[in-house]
Amino acid sequence: MFDIDLSPLRLSLQVAALATAICLVLGVALAWLLARRQFWGRGIVSALVTLPLVLPPTVLGYYLLQALGRRSLVGEFLEDSFGLRLAFAWEGAVIASTIVALPLMVRSAQAAFEAVDPSLENTARTLGRTNLAVFFTVTLPLAWPGVVAGTALAFARAVGEFGATIMFAGNIPGQTRTMPVAIYDAWQSGDAALANTLVAILTVTSLLSLLVIGRLLRVSRW
Repeated sequence: MFDIDLSPLRLSLQVAALATAICLVLGVALAWLLARRQFWGRGIVSALVTLPLVLPPTVLGYYLLQALGRRSLVGEFLEDSFGLRLAFAWEGAVIASTIVALPLMVRSAQAAFEAVDPSLENTARTLGRTNLAVFFTVTLPLAWPGVVAGTALAFARAVGEFGATIMFAGNIPGQTRTMPVAIYDAWQSGDAALANTLVAILTVTSLLSLLVIGRLLRVSRW
């Protein structure tokens, strides 16, 4: 028998929860912008949002290292000015997970916003509602099922993120070793029993988390 270190599971859930929260806020804003506004460069923004879906995760991790690593201008500024180090830290895992999960959130929410009848929004405006009030009282409630689906997909993707995380956040026990990285470690070390156990734990945890999120968000609709 072996002792199972559950710190990677706790870290994975922590990282996934924060990444999903960021995706929810940023993704809904981007989705509404792409669904309701025409502007120069819209195609470029749309392509950049989708890019993490087609790029290998290790490539995304490499880009993050170049953009936010300790030797980059931004990374050096953040560390010197605020003592904030993103590379090889758990915060870096949050950033990596957010980037790979964001496209799922945006695409799902965008489709939902595009399905909302604009005449309903215009009617609310004629009654004196501001654009912000229209969004929160008309647009978002009608698009909520798509936002819920995007949230669940983003969480599932964040929990299972591996490539970009190990490139940018590394594999530091107790600090950046998430569950997928721990599974990789166990398999690489030849401990198939531990790897199988961790895989089962992560699978069950991810499934239960998705069921709970879906249930809570369905209840909130009513």
